[in-house]
Amino acid sequence: MKLSIGRTTRLHGQTAILLSPWMITFLVFWLFPLIYALYMSFTRYLTLRNEAEWIGFDNYVRIFNDDLFWTALANTSIFVVGTIPFTTALALGLALAVHRVKKFRNFFRSAFFLPSVSSLVVLSLIFTNLYAKDGYINYLLQMLGLDYPERGWLLEPSTALFAVMGMEVWISAGYYMVIFLAALQTIPKDYYEAAELAGANLWTQLTRITIPLLRPTLLFVLVINTIKSFQVFVEIYVMTKGGPLHATTTLIYQVFINAFEKADMMGYAAALAYVVFIIILLFSLLQIKILRIDRGTGE
Repeated sequence: MKLSIGRTTRLHGQTAILLSPWMITFLVFWLFPLIYALYMSFTRYLTLRNEAEWIGFDNYVRIFNDDLFWTALANTSIFVVGTIPFTTALALGLALAVHRVKKFRNFFRSAFFLPSVSSLVVLSLIFTNLYAKDGYINYLLQMLGLDYPERGWLLEPSTALFAVMGMEVWISAGYYMVIFLAALQTIPKDYYEAAELAGANLWTQLTRITIPLLRPTLLFVLVINTIKSFQVFVEIYVMTKGGPLHATTTLIYQVFINAFEKADMMGYAAALAYVVFIIILLFSLLQIKILRIDRGTGE
């Protein structure tokens, strides 16, 4: 009995030692900043003097009285609602196509996945040139005799946000395609063989077999994509700086501007970041409720 207790104690000690690097990283670089940011959100933080003046809920009240916040919320909502369906549908379509390919499957999978692991700054610069007034997109539209923004896609308030959204769909689809492709490979082929014997066509197999069995993966993709879309920043910072006329100002870009480009606004930025966190949490919970996924059974 004593020997067993000694082994258990030694095992727990070894486990604690092995986990200590992760725990230290978690406490120092995640939990502490999270708690300190919550404290800062109730203060007027003087960045240059490293002083904080407690002001209670004034930052949160200011957020909901800030017209730019509502503009950023509207832009972010359009971005989320406008990209997630197209990204998910394109990723699922690519996964189904690659899954049926027998030859060069690895090539197609790598080719579609490549944009998602490329530098987002580099891709943003490439698309900035493509969207320019003398870029290839306008040149192609001119050849086809179609209308195009003469000043460029990113300089028109009516097209700038949609141009960034189009780039985001192109970049992200390959990443989620790989996730769907991995899930498709776990579905037993017996289901499809039985469906073919019963006379089911491809559409019936897709709606009655594939999509129902992909619901847990679909939930994962939707939640992760929602979080990622709400946090869009690099594309906005590199391509538009929130312009023109705040047409592409998003919530996270507004957090960045207030935190690092305005004096004594760090507390307001922290409060805004927590508001964004609550919005993302509510959207994620809503998606889980709509899809009605049971953790234990996946049904």
